[in-house]
Amino acid sequence: MSGHDSKYFSTTKKGEIPELKEELNSQYKDKRKDAVKKVIAAMTVGKDVSSLFTDVVNCMQTENLELKKLVYLYHIIRDMKLLQDSQDPNPLIRALAVRTMGCIRVDKITEYLCDPLQRCLKDDDPYVRKTAAICVAKLYDINAELVEDRGFLEALKDLISDNNPMVVANAVAALAEIQDSSVRPIFEITSHTLSKLLTALNECTEWGQVFILDSLSRYKAADAREAENIVERVTPRLQHANCAVVLSAVKIILLQMELITSTDVVRNLCKKMAPPLVTLLSAEPEIQYVALRNINLIVQKRPTILAHEIKVFFCKYNDPIYVKMEKLEIMIKLASDRNIDQVLLEFKEYATEVDVDFVRKAVRAIGRCAIKLERAAERCISVLLELIKIKVNYVVQEAIIVIKDIFRRYPNTYESIIATLCESLDTLDEPEAKASMIWIIGEYAERIDNADELLESFLETFPEEPALVQLQLLTATVKLFLKKPTEGPQQMIQVAISDAYLFTYLCNVV
Repeated sequence: MSGHDSKYFSTTKKGEIPELKEELNSQYKDKRKDAVKKVIAAMTVGKDVSSLFTDVVNCMQTENLELKKLVYLYHIIRDMKLLQDSQDPNPLIRALAVRTMGCIRVDKITEYLCDPLQRCLKDDDPYVRKTAAICVAKLYDINAELVEDRGFLEALKDLISDNNPMVVANAVAALAEIQDSSVRPIFEITSHTLSKLLTALNECTEWGQVFILDSLSRYKAADAREAENIVERVTPRLQHANCAVVLSAVKIILLQMELITSTDVVRNLCKKMAPPLVTLLSAEPEIQYVALRNINLIVQKRPTILAHEIKVFFCKYNDPIYVKMEKLEIMIKLASDRNIDQVLLEFKEYATEVDVDFVRKAVRAIGRCAIKLERAAERCISVLLELIKIKVNYVVQEAIIVIKDIFRRYPNTYESIIATLCESLDTLDEPEAKASMIWIIGEYAERIDNADELLESFLETFPEEPALVQLQLLTATVKLFLKKPTEGPQQMIQVAISDAYLFTYLCNVV
């Protein structure tokens, strides 16, 4: 900046920061250049222009040499102040300087910040050390090679043995983040490291505990004894008020249970995990949803944990739809011969609600229970028939879809209900429901007196039907001919094939 640039040092006027921001983002390089000069002048006289940092950095994306030099000058002034502050007697200022260093995402500038960062990693104050640990992860995202060459990874690993639990937690968080973005192993927990992390677990903050627990979940115990020791140290976290801590603890316990051979220990752990998981369902809907997604995975692996708690998953009238959907999935997985009557009553109630998607899901849930539990299949069929009698169109169609799946699971068992299904033939307008009904007619054609007439009614609209219905109709017509080889079915096959050929030809022409 030359002598005639003194005009940039004039007193800051009200509203100047928004004006500078607008000029820094201008499409005209001269305006951007003047704006950077004003920012540098304001910094020199001690004015706060920190809110313009990102806008100034964006000005570096230019071919104009003078503008690039101005942006570098801005960084040098800023960095010189940071270097001074990193050695300030006040640890809060030192930590603030380190935190700001981590926000400078300019490759050429970061090289000058390595020395102060290394000093801060060995600072006497734990607040500065824990802040510096996070800064290393940010620096790795900008220049991974620089971090490795300057020994920052080793410094982070040394911090795991720090006396302060928060420093340990931040070092673990930084190493875990670096590991996620690296293809080679960087952070491996040894038996010595394990002891340090378990000790720090009892003293750090809740989010520090989450970082440590998530890292511990990657550790594979050497034997059953070590697995039991880890579980014993982690189990108290199940009583924590923070749901993230609880879920992280559950994850570790489930993983370590794979190595535990004692059935008594496994049974006791299952009992201990149930209450905290149930408690999560009394939280806000957003937390409930996260908990339910995790519980869904848990019950797939260990259904016995919540086998006696199915009632807590019954939907409430004020539950958001996304919570209700997750609860339905879990109820299906927990359904058993012992509780199926309760579950079916709930599903039947849900099938009369106003939300169409939820109703469809509830009807499908009844079908899935029938397929899962053979002894309860007849009761499930009875509930589905009751729902069909309600004559609500989308309920009837969904019921027919699931009954088709039940027929496939239990062939020649429940065909006595086909007559009831055929009564709803005229109400079908959804492709999947039509295809399901056609499959039922074709599969049990020999037991339906007017099967040919029913299929013929579908043939009338063959060209307009989607491919799913057309394919099912062709298959069902062939089945009908094989089971009733008369002239009628043979003519139907010829009509269906000719319609299909004509439809394909027209599609190709278009």
